[in-house]
Amino acid sequence: MGDDSEWMKLPIDQKCEHKVWKARLNGYEEALKLFQKIEDEKSPEWSKYLGLIKRFVTDSNAVAQLKGLEAALAFIENAHVAGNEFGSKIVTLKPVVKVLPKQFESREKAVREEAKLLAIEIYKWIRDALRPPLQNINSVQLKELEEEWVKLPPAPPKQSRFLRSQQDLKAKFEQQQAQGDQSDDEEEETVAAVDPYDLLEPVEILSKMPKDFYDKIEAKKWQERKEALEAVEVLIKNPKLENGDYGDLVRALKKVVGKDANVMLVSLAAKCLAGLASGLRKKFGTYAGQVVPTILEKFKEKKPQVVQALQEAIDAIFLTTTLQNLSEDILGVMDNKNPSIKQQASLFLARSFRHCTQATLPKSVLKPFCAALIKQVNDSAPEVRDAAFEALGTAMKVVGEKAVNPFLADLDKLKLDKIKESADKVELAGGKKGGAAEKKSAAKAAPPAEAPSKSSAPPKKTQTAAASKPSAGPPRKGKPASAGKAKKTSENKEITENELSVEVCEELAAGVLPASCLQLLDSSNWKERLASMEEFQRGVETMDAAAMPCQALVRMLAKKPGWKETNFQVMQMKLHVVALVAQRGTFSKTSASVVLDGLVDKIGDVKCGGNAKAALTAIGETCSLPWTAEQVVSLAFAQKNPKTQAETLNWLANAMKEFGFAGINVKAFINNVKTALGATNPAVRTAAITLLGVMYLYMGQPLRMFFEDEKPALLAQIDAEFEKMQGQSPPAPIRCTKKASAEDEGDEGAEQDEDGGAAGQDVMDLLPRSDIGDKITSDLVSKIGDKNWKVRKEGLDEAAAIISEAKFITANIGELPHALKGRLCDSNKILVQQTLSILQQLATAMGLGLKQHVKSLGFPIITVLGDSKLNLRTAAMATLLAWVEQTGMKDWLEGEDLSDELKRENPFLRQEVLGWLAEKLPTLRTVPGDLMLCVPQLFACLEDRNADVRKKAQDALPTFMMHLTYEKMVKAAGKLKPASKDQVVALLEKARAVMPAKPAAPAKAGGKGSAEPSRAPSAGEDFADAKPEAKKVRGGGAAKKAPAGKKPATKAPKDEEDRTGPIFILVPNAKEQRIKEEKQLKVILKWNFITPRDEYVEQLKTQMSTCFAKWLLDELFHFDFQRHVKAIGVMIERLNSESDATIGCLDLILKWFTLRFFETNTTILMKVLEYLKLLFTMLQKEDYHLTEYEATSFVPYLILKVGEPKDVVRKDVRAILAMLCKVYPASKLFPFLMEGTKSKNSKQRAECLEELGCLIEGYGMIVCQPTPAKCLKDIAVHIGDRDTSVRNAALNTVVAAYNVCGDQVYKLIGNLSEKDLSMLEERIKRSAKKTPAAPAKQSATEKTQREHPTNPSATFLRKPAQEDPGNQSRQNAQHSDHPSIPKEFQLDLDMIETDKSSVCELPDLVQHKLDELLEPLVIPEPKIRSVSPHFDDLHSSTASTINFVISQVASGDIGTSIQALAQIDEVLRQEDKADVMSGHIDQLLIATIMQLRLINSTHLADDRVDKRDLIKLYSCIMGNMLSLFSMEALAREASMGVLKDLMHSLITLMLDSRVEDVEDGTQVIRSVNLLVIRVLEHSDQTNMFSALLVLLQDTLVSTAGSPKVSELVMKCLWRMIRFLPETINSLNLDRILLDVHNFMKVFPKEKLKQLKTDVPHRTLKTLCHTLCKLTGAKILDHLSMIENRNESELEAFLRRAVKHTGNLSGTKSDRGTEKTAHGTDDRMSKAKVSDILSEIFKKIGSKENTKEGLTELYEYKQKYSDADLEPFLRNTSQFFQSYVERGLRVIESEREGKPRIQSTTGVFLFYFFKSLNVSSNNEELKPAVYYERLKILRQRQGLENTSEDDPPQRPAISLLSSKPSVASSTDMLHSKLSQLKESRELYPQEHNTHSSSPTRSHTRSASPAANLDDLKKRLERIKSNRQ
Repeated sequence: MGDDSEWMKLPIDQKCEHKVWKARLNGYEEALKLFQKIEDEKSPEWSKYLGLIKRFVTDSNAVAQLKGLEAALAFIENAHVAGNEFGSKIVTLKPVVKVLPKQFESREKAVREEAKLLAIEIYKWIRDALRPPLQNINSVQLKELEEEWVKLPPAPPKQSRFLRSQQDLKAKFEQQQAQGDQSDDEEEETVAAVDPYDLLEPVEILSKMPKDFYDKIEAKKWQERKEALEAVEVLIKNPKLENGDYGDLVRALKKVVGKDANVMLVSLAAKCLAGLASGLRKKFGTYAGQVVPTILEKFKEKKPQVVQALQEAIDAIFLTTTLQNLSEDILGVMDNKNPSIKQQASLFLARSFRHCTQATLPKSVLKPFCAALIKQVNDSAPEVRDAAFEALGTAMKVVGEKAVNPFLADLDKLKLDKIKESADKVELAGGKKGGAAEKKSAAKAAPPAEAPSKSSAPPKKTQTAAASKPSAGPPRKGKPASAGKAKKTSENKEITENELSVEVCEELAAGVLPASCLQLLDSSNWKERLASMEEFQRGVETMDAAAMPCQALVRMLAKKPGWKETNFQVMQMKLHVVALVAQRGTFSKTSASVVLDGLVDKIGDVKCGGNAKAALTAIGETCSLPWTAEQVVSLAFAQKNPKTQAETLNWLANAMKEFGFAGINVKAFINNVKTALGATNPAVRTAAITLLGVMYLYMGQPLRMFFEDEKPALLAQIDAEFEKMQGQSPPAPIRCTKKASAEDEGDEGAEQDEDGGAAGQDVMDLLPRSDIGDKITSDLVSKIGDKNWKVRKEGLDEAAAIISEAKFITANIGELPHALKGRLCDSNKILVQQTLSILQQLATAMGLGLKQHVKSLGFPIITVLGDSKLNLRTAAMATLLAWVEQTGMKDWLEGEDLSDELKRENPFLRQEVLGWLAEKLPTLRTVPGDLMLCVPQLFACLEDRNADVRKKAQDALPTFMMHLTYEKMVKAAGKLKPASKDQVVALLEKARAVMPAKPAAPAKAGGKGSAEPSRAPSAGEDFADAKPEAKKVRGGGAAKKAPAGKKPATKAPKDEEDRTGPIFILVPNAKEQRIKEEKQLKVILKWNFITPRDEYVEQLKTQMSTCFAKWLLDELFHFDFQRHVKAIGVMIERLNSESDATIGCLDLILKWFTLRFFETNTTILMKVLEYLKLLFTMLQKEDYHLTEYEATSFVPYLILKVGEPKDVVRKDVRAILAMLCKVYPASKLFPFLMEGTKSKNSKQRAECLEELGCLIEGYGMIVCQPTPAKCLKDIAVHIGDRDTSVRNAALNTVVAAYNVCGDQVYKLIGNLSEKDLSMLEERIKRSAKKTPAAPAKQSATEKTQREHPTNPSATFLRKPAQEDPGNQSRQNAQHSDHPSIPKEFQLDLDMIETDKSSVCELPDLVQHKLDELLEPLVIPEPKIRSVSPHFDDLHSSTASTINFVISQVASGDIGTSIQALAQIDEVLRQEDKADVMSGHIDQLLIATIMQLRLINSTHLADDRVDKRDLIKLYSCIMGNMLSLFSMEALAREASMGVLKDLMHSLITLMLDSRVEDVEDGTQVIRSVNLLVIRVLEHSDQTNMFSALLVLLQDTLVSTAGSPKVSELVMKCLWRMIRFLPETINSLNLDRILLDVHNFMKVFPKEKLKQLKTDVPHRTLKTLCHTLCKLTGAKILDHLSMIENRNESELEAFLRRAVKHTGNLSGTKSDRGTEKTAHGTDDRMSKAKVSDILSEIFKKIGSKENTKEGLTELYEYKQKYSDADLEPFLRNTSQFFQSYVERGLRVIESEREGKPRIQSTTGVFLFYFFKSLNVSSNNEELKPAVYYERLKILRQRQGLENTSEDDPPQRPAISLLSSKPSVASSTDMLHSKLSQLKESRELYPQEHNTHSSSPTRSHTRSASPAANLDDLKKRLERIKSNRQ
């Protein structure tokens, strides 16, 4: 029981996951009880178990599984995800169906029974979609299920429980239940059909394809090709395929279909294509365009089985794309000579049309198809004709007769009847009969609209009422009837307040007012009436607004004397009370009707007019201004009082300014205004003109059209008023209609046109239009077509008179278009010109209605442009422009009409049309895709014989390109003949350079007058167009929102008003809360998916609802992508003004944009990328740093789009990735890109690899996370990729790594195949050749466009940092200011004395708060934003600060690296702070090594890099390292691997002749020498030995490097051996011997002797002998780490050595072995002595090593004074003997303190081992020389020299000193750097308090710190005096 008690204490959910089955059983039982108890279906408890339910039903223990199923059932019944009550829409059935088949295999009968019941329940909802997943269960079980399924009722079940978000659905359901089952049909459609495809798991087939498939498919034997196809056929039988790169497979299959002679293989390949299309569905769409043309051409085959396979293939492919995408290919074969192809193309169209709807088969798509099919209707082949009839009939069925008939105008009745007959036979997809379905859906639209009204009136009556209301213009397209009904019923509800009788009113008033008040209202004493009114006013002011009986109160006011009140004070009070009641109460139009007459009567009163106007305004606020204005104006003009009329018009003018113009029904009072203009009273006329001026502000020039019939004098006055208003903007509205009555005006005022015309056209629609259809009689038409030109002219005159008389006409003009079209090609040119003038007249008169005549009358105008007479062409162009002004360009560019016109080889026509297009196209933001049809004609015009045509075509070329893109036009040019193609492509290149940009969202001035910018935008326009002025239009602003695109004009302004508020709501800590919830799994779904499911979208929408404006949220989640584009436009506008709120919602914004990445629409994608670029620019300005939460939910999805096929998209994505590095660390971006390289999309792999290369070049290897080795191995894999671009990208990336870390890259990439390795080596060689000229070669043009980072952690550039012109100019400027810079490594006093310029300044250093490094508990403030946008986040701890600064050391930017090194040096130089670097030493050294390699590989070779900057960088690196390795505690932290790389880098630097050639380069070499000694002395000795041994091994193995590298490594080893007696006790001998063993394995004794030199062999022997000498036989106990030690060559060697050394172990070796590393045994054999001396004399004899040899000989003689040199000198010349003796004397004198100066050339090899005092001027230097110079300097600067007269004795130079004299120069460098840095800090300096006695020599003294401080002080004084 002890075990049981453990799990009994656990919570229920943990029990359910427990490994003990009893615990799980108990957990399921408790969960069952819990599920039955929870009442709240949205309780968070449900979420806790959501992920566990699957385990409940799949438990391995049968007993527990049974209980688990019970619990799962309870969960489903009670949770908010319950299936059988909520329906299949709410429950995601896919995971359930996936595991269901397994349950039928359970051993437990109960489990199988429950599974059966669940299957039956699921079948009720999804029907046959459940069959495929269950096909493989036991046949008996399947049969049982089939029997049960048959018994189920045919009607689908109804949802019985509803989510809270479905409460409207619930109300509807309850209402239907109350009314009985009267809407079964409707209910059927509410159940969404579940697609079986969605329930299937995708299968990955690409990897399963035979490896030799692509070889076999090309084989000559058809049997082999058949085998290959059969293998694919088996794979594609999987009904759902995993997405991937199927491009190669599709191309192979296409080739078989198109070119294979074996028809059986063609059929098989077609089946494979069909299977691929069916399995991939929409994902196959990208390949559809490649395959369809081939299939259509192959329809020439006659064999039925081939035709059938091709039909199945093309039908399956159609479902993956759209008809519009395939239209060009289909139309291309409709004229084919082969009747079979034409027939099958038509039949394919017929089948395709069946799957279309009116929306997916618009006129623009249908028209070209109809034109082609009509040709086929007349074809000679009967099968072609029949197929064409079937296709046209299907189209008619889908879109309706009305839509198709215009295209069938030329067909005779017989053919039309046949098409209609075909239409009747057509069954549309899903079994629907087109027309009936439409009716049914229309019928269904009514109930929801009626529901809110609760009106008992039948719908018909309501509709009639709506129709009877005066209309504000012609009905709009797209406005549903139900909207009108809803509005009218809503209006009835508002205004049908019954008119109350006087008695009832008195009773109601008595209930709220004092009795005395009511009694005195009609008193004969005016004072009593006044008192009564005062009491009335107090009562209204204190009354509860909800209980106020408005109608009763105003009726009391109207009671005798009412509005005939004679006392002006009482009347004023009465009018004021009316205003109060209107403002405070629920004031209906019925109440308003009671008082309006009296108010209008008093409006002209001098004393009471003001109060009357105030009351009218109050009524306007509650009942809407449009209604009030209409009533008031009609009442005023019903009176004869001119004062009343004038003041009414004045009030209305003012009210328009206060309320705005929205909803004003101009037609309602325009006649009254005309009456006023004709009044005899001048005040009335003036008021009318003033009102017109105000209206002009809103309506613009079209307003004048109402008054063109007025007398010229009056018209002049009106024009003068309009002139005054010209250029003014309407004032912002300050009042608005109360929401209660805003809906009343639903049908008043004009609605916006869905086509998005300018607002001016809405004003045009206010004009009364006449229908002249009846006046266009058949007589008139026959006159216009008469043979006699005079009769024709007479007919045209009559037509012109009819239009002129009507002024404004509707679109119905009868048969006039046909008649006028004939006259445009009249032989009498005068009549043509007259016809054109009539058409211009028609354009002005008809307005927007002209659109429907563009095809019939508009294009014939274009034909006239080809006339030879100039005056006719001019008139035709004027007419064309007049038409376009009314219709817009869209209708002219749709279809083939325009391209047909250009096909006419008429030079005049082509000139005019191309000129017109060149003028119009740049003004358009979008154009129909049909413009592409004009491109072949445009290309033809480029080669036209007429020069003017060619010129116009060239002018038009850039304007076409701005819409169609350069790529598409080049592709179109590919179809030209070779000669033409070259010429056209050259012109396209020129045009590309001058291509205009697309216009931005236009302000709505649109040429319609100055007032137009203020008008509310129409539904079709961008939100971005709704400028702030739009709010000035708003009147009834509080109207409720109608569905988008169906709003009346009165509502739109209110919506616009809402949209002027902030679009984002800044909720404090909301983002942090979301992050927390996702971490704690409170959010059900983590943002991680392959494709976004609906649940993710809903979850995001819910999260966004709290911080996005509601209207914006609606737009962002609208089904129409154009609404998304508009919403993004608004977000772009507000990006900078709402930057804080944008950052607050950034995670949600980025998530929403990730959803857009899964869309294929290029328009939305480009808009998304435009916004993202601006967003990241803003984030960078704000110094914002992306959080992990934001990055992980966005970056992976952005990387998906880097593989987009369209170049323009990839270019933008790359730009965004570049910007991303500025707000997110590159090292964190790296793993995302690595993940992207695993994609199946080759473009994505290539681009990701390119980006990785960028990051490595820009940031070094430190950016490779988790480790460089792992990353490079994964990258190198792609070198063998099948795709060329991927291979190249992988090679470039590895080369980038090679440029950073050199040969080490070969180790990092792991094992490569011989082929891949040779490719890589070849690429590295090529890059090395190119390096001097172009160190950072661009792989593509666009990559040069990366901007230079402005901060150290910014993104990588393809160009190196020094290419930045700004940076370069800054550097040049610096250096020009300081032509002579003091040397970095030596305090050159001569130069300081002669240099009169200012001290050279380092780049500005960012001063980190270094004091805080010692206080890790205190979180520092982010005070260094200038360094990096990342720093805020990183600055939260000391460690992260150090990490950040270290990462900058390896930066590709020299300035950045210097800054970082200076900051680290500041820390290292302060002993109390240096400890914080502990734990970061390896990291710092790696960054430093990377920087050294970067200098070596890139900067040194680049002529553009200022070498003085390089020396500065070297000095910083050396200074840093010297500081570090001066502190033994920190130095010992360096690991073996890092030390090895460091030593290799330093030795490489010493040997680099390029460094020595640079000015001050020798100083660098000296510093390196000193640094190497420090490293050898202070590093962990075991690590150091291991590092040197491994490095020696590597250098000997490598043939690439210089042999001098291994030589210097061995010298380091000799030095280490020399100190062995002192360090032996601290060594881990086991590790060292293991390294020696490994060395011997690689270089056995025989192989070692084969080397050119025996020094490595002797070095190893010396090491082993020394160890044996020091430890004796114990050395053999330290071989524990060697496997198979008995086989080790080392053990045998050590045994011999131990035996040889005898009992000498433990004695200390003399330190004189530094150079020769010999002398380990005084009793050496003669042979050994001979070997050593031979080696020494060899060196003396060589030019390069002569000095070294002499030194070694001298030291050998000192050690073995009795050594006999005679045998070696005997056979040499006298000169050589003298040279040796002289050399030994020189060395002796040097060792005794008389240093001799060596030449710097080639001497750097010695500095490593010599203690020489070196100066750059080749003379002996003594301390006195320096002091003399310093003395002179001090005198110059006015300083005392008292303490300098007697320089104290300097300590003698130790002969055995291991620290060379160059130490002082490096220390001086440190001092200078430190001094310069301190001067930047502007801290106060104390100049006169320092000691003046110098105690410093050029050698390292006993107290380096003191000397360093002394030197600092001296430099300070020099500097301060300079300043």
